[in-house]
Amino acid sequence: MADELHLPPAGAADLDIDVMLAGGGDRSIALGGLAAQPADALLGLIALHRVDPRPDKIDLGVGVFRDDLERTPVMRAVKAAERRIWETQATKSYLGAEGDAVYTDLLAQIVLGGQAQGPRLAGVQTPGGTGALRLGAELLARAHPDAQVWVGTPTWPNHAPIFGEAGLSVRSHRYYDPASAGVDFAAMLDDLRSARAGDVLLLHGCCHNPTGASLAPDQWATIADLCETRGLIPFIDLAYQGLGDGLDADAAAARMMVDRLPTVLLAYSCDKNFGLYRERVGALWVQAANGAVAELVRANMLALARSLWSMPPDHGAAIVRTILEDEALRADWAAELATMRARINGLRHALAATHPRLAAIADQRGMFAMLPLSPAAVTRLRDDHGIYMAGNGRINIAGLRAATVPVLAHALRPYLDGAAQ
Repeated sequence: MADELHLPPAGAADLDIDVMLAGGGDRSIALGGLAAQPADALLGLIALHRVDPRPDKIDLGVGVFRDDLERTPVMRAVKAAERRIWETQATKSYLGAEGDAVYTDLLAQIVLGGQAQGPRLAGVQTPGGTGALRLGAELLARAHPDAQVWVGTPTWPNHAPIFGEAGLSVRSHRYYDPASAGVDFAAMLDDLRSARAGDVLLLHGCCHNPTGASLAPDQWATIADLCETRGLIPFIDLAYQGLGDGLDADAAAARMMVDRLPTVLLAYSCDKNFGLYRERVGALWVQAANGAVAELVRANMLALARSLWSMPPDHGAAIVRTILEDEALRADWAAELATMRARINGLRHALAATHPRLAAIADQRGMFAMLPLSPAAVTRLRDDHGIYMAGNGRINIAGLRAATVPVLAHALRPYLDGAAQ
């Protein structure tokens, strides 16, 4: 059986806080000992693209959905929900550390379907998926401070820092095979032989970032077996539901894990599938072994949330709740989401058809793919063609348009054919 969370009662631990005052008459706290931090590569890429005067430049770096006019639109249902909120909202008072409980419950039905209710499940609203991940990391650090968090390579660059800043040890396992542009499942299982009971396995629920390469259903079942027999705790990051194969299909793996295992953490983001990037809308659900442990989990989640952000922002969650409460708005949201998904998958197929070495992109899912390019080649594509992407070759498929797919393909051909390095 997977190891369950063992948590002290919220607020039970005493904290010993030492205030270190630097010398000097003003007794000010010295901050000069802070370590210098590396510049954020993505922010640097955004700045370079912004000042590039070339009218035909292509931005494949920033991870947001774009339509064929290169806009990140506000969804129709979101606009309608905001109008309704503006007309009816009577107060801006706090909701409490748990946020909008109705939002969390309605969203759980989208994510977990028939498994969305029961005494074993505890959920809270969070500021985006990042807030959900950090809250889960802090919860795990309380329950299992010696746990190792196993993260596949490559992954979203913020994953390891989130768990590391919570004080947890982060270990890596192989995941992506550049040669096949797919999952190296044998290598993943081989690396996880070193995982111990109580360790945490971080899993992308769908639409892997940055590779687009997903585990097959039978591989998910094997992972569930592994967690059950080795006592591992799965922590699922579900940030792109509906942008891969559909709302239910993209949640199938998470639902299977929740159905099979006693303890599961699930971090969720509404940023992409509701287009609410700047509103920071997310949730964390924890399934515990029984109702008593779930109540303990919930109390600790609220205590940690209180210390991390006190109260979550309301507006984005209110939008999602308003959409999910209304049958017509929910249907319109799902329809527009299907259009977004079709656009991404259509661009995948178009790009995959341009060269045999890109063929696997058609079978991948989500907004991202990894091009087989060296960092030097990425730099030359930017300098020579105004094509911007991350240094490891990760591209945002949604940054393409039908008109720019052949432009990208033409620029890539010398590198894919081996004529350029």
